[in-house]
Amino acid sequence: MRKKVIAGNWKMNKNPEESKNYLQEIIPLVKDVTSEVILCVPYIDLKCMVKHAKGSNIKIGAQNMHWEESGAYTGEVSGSMLKSIGVEYVIIGHSERRQYFAETDETVNKKIKAAFANELKPIVCVGESLEQREKGKTKEVITTQTRLALEGLTNEQVENTIIAYEPIWAIGTGKTATSEDANNSIKEIRDEICKIYGQMVAERVIIQYGGSVKPSNAKELFSTSDIDGALVGGASLKPEDFAAIVNY
Repeated sequence: MRKKVIAGNWKMNKNPEESKNYLQEIIPLVKDVTSEVILCVPYIDLKCMVKHAKGSNIKIGAQNMHWEESGAYTGEVSGSMLKSIGVEYVIIGHSERRQYFAETDETVNKKIKAAFANELKPIVCVGESLEQREKGKTKEVITTQTRLALEGLTNEQVENTIIAYEPIWAIGTGKTATSEDANNSIKEIRDEICKIYGQMVAERVIIQYGGSVKPSNAKELFSTSDIDGALVGGASLKPEDFAAIVNY
């Protein structure tokens, strides 16, 4: 049986002092859960979070990384840099990175390979826009993004990739895909992985749902056959809300 993985994506929020206070509040609230708990935070918070999360069951992740190890890439951070301070996870290909910073399926694939080269666990985002959904292209979009993201990976690497299905129209809008729709889309992603890497790999891959996940809908989403947790945005900024999702 696949483990539930609940990851919070703080986006561009909270400074180190605020992140330290957040940890002090949330650690006792989630200490007994069996799910994997991850907080993906801004670069300036990472070192502080790694330090103060030690001894707890909370893992720390970054929100992006470059595919090169070093070089003339002003403003970027490499996988080896993240690894050097104890980061364990990294979000790759979030829709906001694709929309605002020209992230492509090709760069997503390069970043995933760089993450594995540095022993980081990637959380890879795929999802359709409202326009694509209304044109009936959801399956085509999410399976293509999945296939291109995982291209050239070994079976073992695919098994250790977390995929986050995030319909773009549901991110930060308050709209959520129904549990049935979300589960069906995640099944389509799993079927695509099965076609390429086989049933055993597909059954082991963790596939989360993201898109206005909150305490009120977490239990329904997580009770489906194929949703293995969530990538949580706004609700992860409040310890009590994130803890309620983790303790669904």
